[in-house]
Amino acid sequence: MARKPVQKKSATKKGKKGGKKAGKRTYRPYVTKVVKGIQPAGKWRISKKALQVANSFAQDIFDRVATEAGKLLKHAGLRKLSSRSIQAAIRLVLPSELAKHAMQAGAKAVAKA
Repeated sequence: MARKPVQKKSATKKGKKGGKKAGKRTYRPYVTKVVKGIQPAGKWRISKKALQVANSFAQDIFDRVATEAGKLLKHAGLRKLSSRSIQAAIRLVLPSELAKHAMQAGAKAVAKA
């Protein structure tokens, strides 16, 4: 008796009854909030193309910082990601003036939370 080959089900795509697909990480709502914060009256808008560029930029910076922070943790032999390792990664990834502003904004956010 010949056996039928077993088909593997895809883990990412599920049918209608199978559940939800994994969502993509996007920064679009946050970018629009920043644009609204600049001009609260709603006079300024952002095009879809500009929103895509800003989203790609935010994803790229996030990935670079996360990768660098992971390398630092591995080098130090640590297992937990802390705000200190994120600060060190930002200092390594971003240029000097931009890193200073990021440090100030990060310290403000941590103090607020």
